[in-house]
Amino acid sequence: MEDKNKLVVFQDKKIRRVWFKEQWYFSIVDIVEVLTDSINPTDYLKKLRKRDLEFGSYIGTNCPQVDMPTSSDKLRNTLAGNTKDIFRIIQSIPSRKAEPFKQWLSQVGYERIEEIENPELGQDRIKKYYELKDYPKDWIDKRLRGIAIRQELTDEWKNRDIKSENEFAILTNEITKATFGKTVGEYKEFKQLQKKNQNLRDHMTDWELILTMIGEKATKDITQERNSQGFVECKDSAIKGGSIAKRTRQDIEENLGKSVVSKENFLPKQKEKKKLN
Repeated sequence: MEDKNKLVVFQDKKIRRVWFKEQWYFSIVDIVEVLTDSINPTDYLKKLRKRDLEFGSYIGTNCPQVDMPTSSDKLRNTLAGNTKDIFRIIQSIPSRKAEPFKQWLSQVGYERIEEIENPELGQDRIKKYYELKDYPKDWIDKRLRGIAIRQELTDEWKNRDIKSENEFAILTNEITKATFGKTVGEYKEFKQLQKKNQNLRDHMTDWELILTMIGEKATKDITQERNSQGFVECKDSAIKGGSIAKRTRQDIEENLGKSVVSKENFLPKQKEKKKLN
């Protein structure tokens, strides 16, 4: 069977999926092909979006473009939707496969519940994802540890009345800005990451990942020790946590004689250039 992190199968039809924003996202074109048996699902989807303006608006607003492998195993931007989005698509496409597909989709979603109950399953999934993209093993180990520390911090914020995505983004920006002197957006621009869905941490070097972990671990511990409550107090703790990582960075740079803030990234084009040189 195909690697379950890339493909799932419904009635002998392969459906691509990726882990994105802490949940599964499925290729919408693949879903359309399964439901309609169309020989040109891309064209079918275009016509459906034009015919059903409400549906078209929903897709444009809620469904991102994410990297998924093609038949030649190259990554390409692909329109994708989570479980909620797929159920919305099913409503707009008359299909005799609708009900069995809903049952199948619910079963696939159950995998996430299993991963919550057994976190090692989730770690294995993430590890395989990075291995497929040719990341070095030692980098993957740091990235996995960083994900765990990040999760501990966000759980702490949730317990302290931080609720909206905007507040989470602002607090994260404060840590990043204090640590590296750049907001997340500025850092992505510095690394020439042009797509909205590109995760900055997936393009960090070892030192950048380590310093990010220091900033977030320090923020979590300071938040707990000061019993920070609400956005204002958590923001102050985030700045203090990032400042600890900043002083660590400055000490490292002073001893190395160079900056550890790097333009290096893991973009496919860059990797191809390296192979040619």
